[in-house]
Amino acid sequence: MSEILNVFQLAGECTLQIAQGDITQESLDAIVNAANAQLRHGGGVAAAIVRRGGMAIQAESDTWVQEHGPVSHAEPAYTGAGRLRCRYVIHAVGPVWGDGDEDAKLTAAVAGSLQLADQLGLTSIAFPAISTGIFGFPKERAAKVMLLAVRRYFKQHSDSKLRLVRLTLFDQETAQAFLKAGDMGTSELVLWG
Repeated sequence: MSEILNVFQLAGECTLQIAQGDITQESLDAIVNAANAQLRHGGGVAAAIVRRGGMAIQAESDTWVQEHGPVSHAEPAYTGAGRLRCRYVIHAVGPVWGDGDEDAKLTAAVAGSLQLADQLGLTSIAFPAISTGIFGFPKERAAKVMLLAVRRYFKQHSDSKLRLVRLTLFDQETAQAFLKAGDMGTSELVLWG
């Protein structure tokens, strides 16, 4: 069970939660996997998702890539959730730090995941700190980019059916980076609606 550390109201009827916990334990409609373009789930969050959810997630991912090609930053893939508590896994491709235009790519991955959740008719979704592990994106910067991307999405999509967006952060250092980013803009975050 995730520990909710802070809560913000977004535009429309959606709530944003910053939490610390294990995203593979979330029982929301969908969790987001920090994926690579080939959906090879060999390390980090992706490996943890397949380990807990089962190889069916990797098999569905392989089929997705065979049918649609590599996954882009802006257009995530999705699969079933195997043995996980959620219904879907949305596979968002985050940027590799140093490849260039990282902020825009991370923004696209977040917005694309939210858009896909809306297309699937979901009401709740959990994100990890995309790209902050083996892809090397600095945590503090990722926190600011992700929080801003969520805010912008709901300002532009006030009719979204999503009611809960949770940032489920595994370790204390990452949770603190997101809390700091949220606190720096607390007055702005509260006025998102």
